[in-house]
Formats: sequence, C-alpha cells, structure tokens
Amino acid sequence: MNIKALWASSMLIAVATIASAQDSALPRSASPAGANAYIISPADGEVVSAPFTVKFGLQGMGVAPAGVQAANTGHHHLLIDVADAPAVGMPLPATDQIRHFGAGQTETMLDLAPGDHTLQLVLGDHLHIPHEPPVRSARITVHVKAD
Repeated sequence: MNIKALWASSMLIAVATIASAQDSALPRSASPAGANAYIISPADGEVVSAPFTVKFGLQGMGVAPAGVQAANTGHHHLLIDVADAPAVGMPLPATDQIRHFGAGQTETMLDLAPGDHTLQLVLGDHLHIPHEPPVRSARITVHVKAD
C-alpha cells in the first residue's frame, strides 16, 4: 500500500471513530447551486466487455485530492450495485462497492462479472463526506457481456 493510500485510510478511520463517538453526523461541505456529477462513459444501457473504462464528469465544481480542503472541490466515489444512498453526514466507506478516487482521478477501469450492474458517482469532500446538497450522478445500468 502506498503512503497516500495509507494516510487516506488512517484519516477515514479516525474520522469514522470520532463520528461514532459523538453519535452524530459530521459537518458537510457546501456545494454550489447547479453542481453536477455525471458519467461520461459508458452510457446508460450500454453493453460492455470487461474490463471497461468509466469516465467521470463534474460540472460547477473542481476536483481535489482527499485531504485537501478547498471551497467548491471534492473527489469522486464510484458506487457499484449500491441501491441505497449512503448515510448523510458520514464519510463514505471504502468497499468493493464504493470505490474511492482520493488522488483526484477522473476515470477508472472496472472488471465486473457478466450481467447487469448499476454505477453512480458521488462527490466527497476532503474527508470523504458527501456535500450539502449532495453532488451525484444519475444511476446508470451497464450490461457486462460474457466472453
């Protein structure tokens, strides 16, 4: 694990621990009116072969790495097959279904099993907490074809 990933993981654990101890949501960073995250590609309903590239789009805000606190910025989180919105005011957990792009990445390669999968972007602030109001894309469905 590289030092940035280790640092980001440590910060996320510390923030989650503090939030749990306080038993309340953390303050949320404001997002400007009209800010919007979107998936550039693949398109909703597209049939893809694994692995495939997912390109992230963002309008009305800038991308900044996790840990960098700057107004009107955040970093992407890709939700894969997540039906319910993450908890409000809490850092997004790093799981196989919630992928973090804390270095400011704007695309990724996914190698998903054949079948239908949903994808959605959620922008998180410097502490991985979704903004207020949330900046997220529409949820799209892709069909990964079997080889």
